[in-house]
Amino acid sequence: MQDRYAGDVGDFVKLGLLRALSPGRRTGIAWYRFPDESHNGDGRHISYLDHPDRFAALDPVLFEHLRNVVRDVRSISSLMPMLEHAAFSDEALDVASVPNQLRRLWRREWFSRVMRDLEGCDLVFADPDNGIVDDTESRKGSAKFGKQIPLAEVRALAENRCAVIYHHNTRRSGGHNAEVDYLFSELGTSGLAVRATAHSARTFFILNADKEIESRVRAFCDRWQGAKVRLHESSLSQ
Repeated sequence: MQDRYAGDVGDFVKLGLLRALSPGRRTGIAWYRFPDESHNGDGRHISYLDHPDRFAALDPVLFEHLRNVVRDVRSISSLMPMLEHAAFSDEALDVASVPNQLRRLWRREWFSRVMRDLEGCDLVFADPDNGIVDDTESRKGSAKFGKQIPLAEVRALAENRCAVIYHHNTRRSGGHNAEVDYLFSELGTSGLAVRATAHSARTFFILNADKEIESRVRAFCDRWQGAKVRLHESSLSQ
């Protein structure tokens, strides 16, 4: 997650989903905060705010808040009021500032602090820029590893609780549906996924959902389908 993205259509869906799932839950948010970049136009997808007739009714309070965020100063901290009572772990994942030979250790210590920040939460959300990757050791020294969440961290976050994990779909062979099923198989678990395809393809993996969370996920997808949101059930769960 980067400050410059705050308020875009991805945030609208993301926060709408979390607000739908979180009532009665001890919610924790791991922002996976990455320093702002300027090499692309990511974060510019805010045209949905020009169409309150289509989108405002989905979550009126959230819609109005994000409209104000985009008009004012876009930042991760500006989103936090929409997740009332949530615990936040927002230490920057600025691995580029760490010498290469120390990055693996630094990342492990950073993640330990995330886990401590979210201790006691029974619903957690992780928001890495690019999403889920494998545990290949060679990637862990890269400055760009701060934009990714490896499978090991996903499993740790989801242990004994429900976890929602953001993934930005790639150009993996077979298409996005196959990619989602592949990642479920790599995680070795069944689950639901919320696919959001406005402007770019995003997937929110819902792991270890109980019956109440599952019902809320299904209701959310039904309500938000006009915003290009739909349910994906992993082949392992069918």
